[in-house]
Parts: sequence; structure tokens; C-alpha cells
Amino acid sequence: MPPIPSGRGLSRRAAAVLTGLALAAGGVTALSPAATAAVTVGPAADFPVRVNQLGYLPDGPKRATVVSSATAPLAWQLRDSSGAQVASGATTVHGADQASGQSTHLVDFGGYTGTGSGFTLVVGGLASHPFDISASLYDGLRADSLNFFYQQRSGIPIDAALAGGSAYARPAGHLGVAPNKGDTGVPCQAGVCDYRLDVRGGWYDAGDQGKYVVNGGIATWELVNSFERARRSGGDAALGDSTLRVPERGNGVPDVLDEARWELEFLLRMQVPEGKPMAGMAFHKIHDAQWTALPTRPELDDQQRELHKPSTAATLNLAATAAQCARVYAPYDAAFAARCLDAARRAWTAAEANPNVLAPATDSTGGGAYEDADVSDEFYWAAAELLATTGESQYRDAVTSSPLHAKPADAFWWGGTATLGRITLATVPGVALPADDVARLRGLLTGAADGYLSTMGGQGYAVPLAPDGYVWGSNSSVANNAMVLGVAYELTGAARYRTGALETMDYLLGRNALDRSYVSGYGARAAENEHHRFWAHQNDASLPHPPAGSFAGGPNSGLQDPVAEARLAGCAPAACYVDDIGSYSTNEVAINWNASLAWLAAFAAERPAAPATPAVQVTPAAVTVPEGGSATVAVRLSAAPAQDVTVTVTRTSGDTDLSATTTSLLFTPANWATAQQVSISAAQDADTLAGSAVFTVTGPGVQPATFTATEADDDSAPPAASCTVAYKVDSSWGNGFTATVTVKNTGTAAVSGWTLGWSFDGDQRITNAWNATATQTGSTVTAQDAGWNGPLAPGASASFGFQATYSGTNPPPTRFTTNGTTCT
Repeated sequence: MPPIPSGRGLSRRAAAVLTGLALAAGGVTALSPAATAAVTVGPAADFPVRVNQLGYLPDGPKRATVVSSATAPLAWQLRDSSGAQVASGATTVHGADQASGQSTHLVDFGGYTGTGSGFTLVVGGLASHPFDISASLYDGLRADSLNFFYQQRSGIPIDAALAGGSAYARPAGHLGVAPNKGDTGVPCQAGVCDYRLDVRGGWYDAGDQGKYVVNGGIATWELVNSFERARRSGGDAALGDSTLRVPERGNGVPDVLDEARWELEFLLRMQVPEGKPMAGMAFHKIHDAQWTALPTRPELDDQQRELHKPSTAATLNLAATAAQCARVYAPYDAAFAARCLDAARRAWTAAEANPNVLAPATDSTGGGAYEDADVSDEFYWAAAELLATTGESQYRDAVTSSPLHAKPADAFWWGGTATLGRITLATVPGVALPADDVARLRGLLTGAADGYLSTMGGQGYAVPLAPDGYVWGSNSSVANNAMVLGVAYELTGAARYRTGALETMDYLLGRNALDRSYVSGYGARAAENEHHRFWAHQNDASLPHPPAGSFAGGPNSGLQDPVAEARLAGCAPAACYVDDIGSYSTNEVAINWNASLAWLAAFAAERPAAPATPAVQVTPAAVTVPEGGSATVAVRLSAAPAQDVTVTVTRTSGDTDLSATTTSLLFTPANWATAQQVSISAAQDADTLAGSAVFTVTGPGVQPATFTATEADDDSAPPAASCTVAYKVDSSWGNGFTATVTVKNTGTAAVSGWTLGWSFDGDQRITNAWNATATQTGSTVTAQDAGWNGPLAPGASASFGFQATYSGTNPPPTRFTTNGTTCT
């Protein structure tokens, strides 16, 4: 891939390909306001009815764009595969769309709830491409967008059975077998180091065969974060073991984590060894000394491979992804998690000692420079990941002292990673920040999401990207912004954010200025000639097209390659794309871009059961009440009730000293989302017990919720034990919750490892845990350290989290033991 500023892209072949460059700006003749009986399907450039060419979810938005200069609404019909009309209506005139230069109308057929395949949308006698309406619409894309990473693997033979056919099979590339000159013993560039390093494995970055830590870092984070999000939502089984086409399937580890580990192992190998200059830093990249020809099969590359000077940015990418690794992989491989945490700590220390080793823009011979002159965002991201994993004060101080901690959530990319840290701090349960600080971070993310929705609402194609945002890798920017919409949906449950994320998929899959799906193999007019050295069928018929699920970089108004310059002069920003292997500035593939697509596809494919009735939501789920005083919790509903409903607050078990002074609340279809305060008081007494009580909030036609109140006793306390345990419910919904448990060594001697025990008082059942191995027999729970967090010096603490189910009430455990000793 030729030198680039800040982006990259990917894509693949469609089942039915209609060749030819689509409309560049908007010269579509006005459609007649009157519907006609005849339906015309024209050539590729004549599909003014723009739809998601894959289709729509039954419970998702269903909108399309019609290119037309008509000033009056147009009649539309939705037809099934037999041609029968199943819905109809009139378009809404939007008018000029700045990014595309087209005059547009909008069609909303979301009222249709049927399912099937082969639907078409007809406007003015012209039909759209056929599409499906199905709950399983995105299942295939979820798998294929992740299989892209298997096929980008370096250092392993690619198996035809896993890659989708013999055309995609190939021997291992860059495994020290001639004519390869890497990657088992790679020298540094002259003057950088005097030793060789084994940096085999990892993913080829894009259309070239270089491997870059900064781009590998964000791509890995997105894949692992996708699993973290799915685990919190209860949808992680879809990314679990034996769900993907990877050689590790069947090993008991979620397949998406197996795939991410292939890159993580490479990132760990890129760390400067102990005893060497700049130990703990990470080499910035490794690639050929000169640009390789197009095409070049990986196993036939005969160029010398070189390690490039370590950089602070690469080192912090390693620190961040390795810290995330330690947190997420602990339940599956404690030894690997410990390796990751050790590498993350060493990388952080090395980056602090070398804060200004910046990658230059001039280092662009043979591979992309991936230059970065400001690494404050990488410092913030790495500190956030280390804090979420360890809870240690040094990382908390680094987070809270960063100027980025208080700034709005900006768009993220490989050179701007602060919002990755914000997402982690806002979503990982039990992060060691004050509750109001976490709430503020969540507000920053939902505020950014609202901004994207506002941008989409003013456009003819509903893209979370401003008209001046069509730069190199614009599709990556679109997908990243949609990820923020997905995060906002997780944080709030507000349907508008899910709608925005799904409409972004519509844009990527064909509802756009070019009537083009940017994802290979998905849609009637899908990209199939992305810039790649092995998937280069356009240049060599013996080689394959890019595999299904590859994601093209997308429109780039900068026209930064000869093909784009020659073929796209005068294009509107959103139309500056050509499906040609030579257009590396609009049509390349890249691991960070496919990672965003994979995250979105997994989000879109998730099918959580919608609650039949609104659920009561209580924040926080556990509250401390000073003896003789009061505290409040906030209560709201998850959705609008069908009619006014009165919910009551009652103590259902526990200490009678605790009582609700607010006993009922009224919610209406208009105020259901507005939190109302409930006051809990604790009577003054003479005992020394810090009692607790469970309160239930319920009413007709709503799902109840519980919360726990604990009295902060101000009387004389008994002598302290040698350990303390804090148990906190982080979130609670109709029949499930997540909690964080923190054990602290209050004794005078170090603890080499810990085993925590307790019994539930209800029917709680742990389904998974992180940062500890938890087992449950009946109501009795045993949690053992994950290895890396076992040793506890006097005064030190360790935290772990778990997700569990329950019915009825959810009282907290009242007694904990650590290594057999009762804790306070």
C-alpha cells in the first residue's frame, strides 16, 4: 500500500455483481409523482431507489432513499418476492443532500412487520435491488467479517475449509521459509538495534503485508471489546467457542478471543526485551524494506523484513490492549492473562520514561508511516485499561489528571484513541472511579451519540458523518461513530441509538450515493476489487477476489491515487469511490476498518428478548444510609407504560431500622423516562450492627426491581478482622444483575493467594465471572484468584466481577470468608 495519511479500507465480491461505476453526483431524472403499474429494473447506474441491499431487521428501522428532483411526494409500494404489494405510502421530500450532491426523497416502511426474502421497493415504476427482512439478517456478516482476520493471518497456512474454498488457501507467509526473509528472525533498520527478533504471527495490516502495532492495537481492542459488550448484554454465546471458522475452535475459548489472541501474541513479541536499550517499549512496525509489487502472494515475498524504531504510541497501544487482555482472558487462560498484565505494566513504565519517542511521517518506504505527533490520547487510553483491570491508584491518577478526561468524546481512529478509554471506563463493571465521574463519562458518550443522530437527521442518506468527513477510510469513520451509537444504546436502552447504528449499516450496505455495498459478498452491487496483494483477481485471474465480509475504505474526496484522480474528478464527497484494485485511497482493506464492521455486525445480529412489559430501573442498586439519616435512589421505567401506573416501594426483608419514607410513585406514558427520587432512612439505635434490607419497587403492568440499603452504623464497632470484603451490585434488570466484589488484606502479613467464599440468601446463580474463577454449589459460592491478582500485600486489594441471574429478591450476602477467615 502506498504511503497514506490516516486511513485504510476493505471489501469483497457480491453474489450477483452489476458492473460499472454508479452515479457520481445525482443526474437522475425526476420520478413521476404518480405510481405506474409497470416495474422497471435498469442497469447498475439506474437504481434511484437506494436500500440496504442485504435487508432489514423485523424490529429495526426500515428506510430508503430515492434520488429524485420531484418537489412533491412520490407514491411507493413494498412488494414481496411474488410481486404482490404488501405495503404502500408516499415519500417525504428531503431535497438537496450536501454530501452526495443529489436531490432526495425518504421512504419509511417501518410499519411493515412481515419477514421473507426477495422484497423490492418500487417508486415511480422503478424497483430497488431485492432485499430480505429477517431476524437472522446479520448472522452471516458477523461470521464473515471476523473470518477476514483469519485470512489476514501471517505465519500460518490458510485452510480452504476455513477460508471458504480452495481459491483462498495458501501456505504460511513470512515464517522463515524461502523466499521469505522473515518473520522469525527480523533485524532492525540500520541504527535502531543490533539484534534480531522473532515477530512471527499477527495479521497483515491491509492490502500490504506489513504489520503495525498502532493499527493492530485498535483492531484487537475492537474485537475484544465486542466480546466484552456481548458478555454484558448476555449475547456472548454468539461469539463463543465453535461459532467462527478458526483453527482453534473447540478449545473451550470464545472464538473471537482466539482470533484476537493471534494478534495479541504478535504484539507481545514486538516488545523490546529486558536488558536491551529502551526495554519495555514496542517496535512501531515491521514490513518489507521496499514496497512489494501488486500482486504478491505472502509466501512468495522475497524482500528483507525490518523492525522500525520503537515509538511511544506503539508502546501505549501494547499497554492498553495487553491490559484489556489481562481482564478478559483471565477466565479462560490465567497464565496468558498474567503475561499480558506483565507486558502492559512494563509498557506503561517504559512509555512514562520515554514519553516523546514519536513516529515520523517520513518513515514511509515499504509501508505506511502511521505517524503520530500527539500521544496524550494513547496515554489516557492505556491508563483507562490498566485502571479497569487493576483498580490501582497510579492508573486512576493518570486518568483523572489527563486533560482529556473532562473533554467531550471525540471521534476515534488509530491516531486518536481517547474515546476507547472513555468507553472502557463507562462500561466495564466496577471500575475504580467515583460514581458521579462514571456518570459524567457516560453522559459524554451519549452526548456524542446524540450529535451523530443530529447529523444523520439532516441528510438524505442518514450517515453519522459530516459532508466534509469523506477522507481516506471514511467508511471506518462512519462505522466507528456507529459504534458510539451502540455504546449509547447499551448505557441507556434508548431505542434511538440502536436505530442510528442500524441505519448506519444501511449506508454501508447500499443506501448511499453510489447504490454500492461496501462489503464484499453482501448486496447486489457489492465491492469486489479492493486493493490487496493476494486477493487481486482484477490483476491476476488466478487469484481470488477479496472474501465475503471484507470492507472497502470508502469515498475519499482527496482523490489520493492515480486511478481516483483519473476517474473521479469533480465527484461529490460521498461519491468519490471506485471499485478498482488500483484505487488504494478509496478501495483498500484494513484490519482496523474490518474490526469496526465486525463490532457493528455482532451488535446488529444480537437478538435479545425484548421485555414484554416496562421494567422498573433503580439507580444505584445498592445504597448506604447513615444511621439517623437518609439517602436516596432514583427510580424510572425502561419504557413507556400503556397507561398511568403507580409503583410502590416496600421493604421485603432485612433490618427494620431501614425504611422507605417515599412509598409510592406515579409514572405516566409521558414521564416514564424521568427519574423520581425515593428516600430511605435509618433509625438511630444503640447496637453496633450495620444492618441491611432489601426493598422491592413494583406495580401493575411493570417488571419489579429490587435494591439494597445498608446502614452505616455510628456506634462502637468490634475489633477489625484481617480482611474486608465489599460487595456492590453494579447493574440490575428484570432477572439478572452484575456485581463487583473487592477483597482487601487488612492484616500485617502478605497473602500469596486468596479464595473467597459466601452464600446467597436467594436463588441467585452465577453465570460467568471475570478476574476470578467462580464456582457455585447450591447457594454456596467459591471464588479463587486469577493468578496474576492473587498476591496481596498488607493494605492491598483485588476486585473481580460476575454476572448472575435471580428471581424475586436479590439480597446481598451477609458473611464472607477469605482463606477460611471471616471478613468484615
